[in-house]
Amino acid sequence: MPVIKPQDGPQVAFLQSRADIAVYGGAAGGGKSYGLLLEPLRHISNPQFGGVIFRRTLADVKKEGSLWDTSLPLYGYCRARPRQDNLSWKFPSNAKITFAGLDHETSVLDWQGSQLAFIGFDELTHFSRSQFFYMLSRNRSTCGIRPYIRCTTNPDADSWVSELIAWWVDQDTGSAIAERSGVIRWFARVNDELRWGDSCEELTNYFPECEPKSLTFIPARLEDNRILMAADPGYRANLMALPHVERERLLGGNWKVRPSAGLYFQRRWCKVIDILPTGTRYVRGWDLAGTAKTESNDPDWTAGTKIGRMPDGRFVVAHHTRFRGTPMEVERSLVNMASSDGRMVRIAIPEDPAQAGKSQAQHLVRLLAGYEVRTKRASGDKTTRFGAFSAQAEAGNVDILRGDWNESWFTALEAFPESTHDDDVDSTSEAFNLLTAEQVISFHVPIVHSQPRQVPG
Repeated sequence: MPVIKPQDGPQVAFLQSRADIAVYGGAAGGGKSYGLLLEPLRHISNPQFGGVIFRRTLADVKKEGSLWDTSLPLYGYCRARPRQDNLSWKFPSNAKITFAGLDHETSVLDWQGSQLAFIGFDELTHFSRSQFFYMLSRNRSTCGIRPYIRCTTNPDADSWVSELIAWWVDQDTGSAIAERSGVIRWFARVNDELRWGDSCEELTNYFPECEPKSLTFIPARLEDNRILMAADPGYRANLMALPHVERERLLGGNWKVRPSAGLYFQRRWCKVIDILPTGTRYVRGWDLAGTAKTESNDPDWTAGTKIGRMPDGRFVVAHHTRFRGTPMEVERSLVNMASSDGRMVRIAIPEDPAQAGKSQAQHLVRLLAGYEVRTKRASGDKTTRFGAFSAQAEAGNVDILRGDWNESWFTALEAFPESTHDDDVDSTSEAFNLLTAEQVISFHVPIVHSQPRQVPG
């Protein structure tokens, strides 16, 4: 029978905390989720104990390598019986631990009337403030265990959690203050605002009608998880390859860094070349608009970026174009550019989630008969989609073919995400993400004409 215990350092401090609410977080890979799974095991001999661990969505609970998957060997060692239908564990004493999602803002109402001695939130920044404080009202107990809450989180400067743990974080650097790690403070909710004190008595003197709660924050970094570092020594390199903002958050544990111009792209990261290597494979990515420019408007651009992967595995941005025009002009330009690029260049076209977007994508696939075209609905926000290209550019793995389009493209990418228009960024993301996709799903339309037809101008 293996010995189940936390690792020395922050994980031990997290499990030893006596705070009503303990937030365990910071960098990725610090052992946070495993610590959260360990926490309720101390109560499994209590037949009346019941606890729940939340992820924001039920899909997050079930996905590969998730909390549920991680709990299978861990709780199985404790002779618990899993139920896949409701994602719960029942221990020999009849103690119970459930995994659940709060997919919607109102999902908390499903827990009306519940008495939960233990509540865990995995990735607290994914939950809303109102969800957290509503579930705090369900944190009550008649099983002899003082009710408490444990949370894990990665940094997010714009989350309500950043404000919640502000006392434990250096507001200038965004780093956790080492000497405050695990220090307990108290808060009372007064007219939905948090009032803080160094003791319960201090707050009850000022707000006798409130019941203060104690809270602490315990930061963790990848270096604290020696088991992971030994088992997967390449994980740090994966974090180092992230774009600047994500790297600062997930490797450095920075709670103040935000996306800003110049953080996602700088022209000095790239070398301008004059000759394209033979054997380079290309994708042209598009971001579509359909409004012509007038004296009184500032419409989005239709932008197309051609990126290649060179034989040495590095990347080259070979061409970029952007223009404003009517839907007919956009269609004509897509077909003419495809003819200029040639049939060996794959084409990436975004698909808006609405039915009209799907119909437009299908229409453009038919229009580009004879070319290898991929349409895909966008997933994740723009900074996430641009992140992979940004990381490769910062690492010096992206060259730029010299051309009269260079300056406008450089300027647009350096201004992201604070610029008014992000069409150049989006078309770059479309091209790069198709080029690097592990599995390319393409739509092939039979060639009807011996040459691709031109849209009448």
